[in-house]
Amino acid sequence: MDRIPQSVAGIAIEQGKIFITRRKPGGALGGKWEFPGGKVEPGEKDEEALIREYAEELGVSITPGPFIGSASFEYRGVRILHAYRVYFQDSHITLSEHTEWRWATFEEIQALDFAPSDRKLFPALQAYLD
Repeated sequence: MDRIPQSVAGIAIEQGKIFITRRKPGGALGGKWEFPGGKVEPGEKDEEALIREYAEELGVSITPGPFIGSASFEYRGVRILHAYRVYFQDSHITLSEHTEWRWATFEEIQALDFAPSDRKLFPALQAYLD
């Protein structure tokens, strides 16, 4: 039986604000906001995927923290998205897959055009923040 594809999202929180990124235009998710992350490669742990994805997409080192929650979604088949809190080890961000980044409150991100899979994490994130 094939394993359901897994993706991870890393959610950094500092001083009540959440780190988010906006995808480059093009494709189904072009221009949408998201929590940084991506696919978990075969044989890779969620935490390893987060470290790799943050390095590849943002050029930043992170330390994965506690599990926040999961969501299932459909994108080229059923997938599972696991979210973890992450902590920045440095703050020099170099965008390669995104056009912008910002820190936003939970109330602010709810009003943004977020990727549907990441939006499904909002209830777990709200519970984590409470």
